[in-house]
Amino acid sequence: MRTLDDLDVKGRRVLVRADLNVPLDGETITDDGRIRASVPTIKTLLERGAQVVVCAHLGRPKGQVNPKYSLRPVAARLGELLGQDVAFATDVVGESARSTVEALQDGQVALLENLRYEPGEESKDDAERGAFAEKLAGLAELYVGDGFGAVHRKHASVYDVPKVLPHAAGGLVVAEVEVLKRLTEKTERPYVVVLGGAKVSDKLGVIANLLTKVDRLLIGGGMAYTFLKAQGHEVGKSLLQEDQLDKVRGFLNQAAERGVDLVLPVDVLAAVTFAADAEHDVVATDAIPADREGLDIGPKTRELFASKLADAKTVFWNGPMGVFEFDAFSGGTRAVAEALIGSDAFTVVGGGDSAAAVRKLELPEDGFSHISTGGGASLEYLEGKTLPGLAALED
Repeated sequence: MRTLDDLDVKGRRVLVRADLNVPLDGETITDDGRIRASVPTIKTLLERGAQVVVCAHLGRPKGQVNPKYSLRPVAARLGELLGQDVAFATDVVGESARSTVEALQDGQVALLENLRYEPGEESKDDAERGAFAEKLAGLAELYVGDGFGAVHRKHASVYDVPKVLPHAAGGLVVAEVEVLKRLTEKTERPYVVVLGGAKVSDKLGVIANLLTKVDRLLIGGGMAYTFLKAQGHEVGKSLLQEDQLDKVRGFLNQAAERGVDLVLPVDVLAAVTFAADAEHDVVATDAIPADREGLDIGPKTRELFASKLADAKTVFWNGPMGVFEFDAFSGGTRAVAEALIGSDAFTVVGGGDSAAAVRKLELPEDGFSHISTGGGASLEYLEGKTLPGLAALED
């Protein structure tokens, strides 16, 4: 993959595909982590005298203009972080985009409106997607792919534009790939993976692949209850995917055959309802009441998971251990995060809700070796899939 050092950008217009898909409360950005992660590449290009045109998506407007998903608040925050004005185009490849881009001077930056306002961005039709990519590419002379959180998508701005323009990977994508190579090719052992989140169905492929590679697999969060049910335990009203039970039994058998230590919760916080102030008790996982649902791992499980992480040399963590958005049920996620912070291992937080939890719980981001900006992309890479956006940059 070519990098920024392989491009002569001075006096040239560079289209940067960034990942600026941040959570918004109205027009207020509630977590600017992805914007901050995009700044170094943009700043490098500006310092080298480029005219930088940033493009990105936000949410799922499904090919329709929807003010709820406008990138305007992102332009303002990006400007604050860069310390200079960011011109904002009110469309993607229309008149505003063209006039905004043409007005740029060397060392200046503009942000286009939400890519997903355009049906061609996500189209499954190669011709429709290609036609939109041609228009997008027409706004610049060079392309830099730096939106790691989108590289697993075969979208026009990620996959098709690099076919049209001379291209390179941005610093963020280069860093993310280096980390993932350490998790797949140069892994120090013991190698421990912690998986959480709501649904086991979201992680079937990655679990199957990891069972051939890891020494220990710790399962928490909502997905743990399908594993517990597969072991024969009743899980009350806890999140359960009945249709995945056979697949999960297969994982349990495969782990036993391969000698992988697959570790499940031994206790949980069982609540009477799904609410921040719900009445709850600590119960063993073989004694979850029929009228309760597990919303976090319990204190014995937190100690167990910490002990399983203590001697690790490499750790990948993706998915919270409970409903961390509710303070009462954030303790399990905090315990895993603190175990990683206190570890001497190479520790990777796999983006998505895990990264959001680190920031919400106000844990030191530099306490981890790496916090990924792309949960889905990281999981698909670890699953062994070819990521369209990376394949395009490697051409």
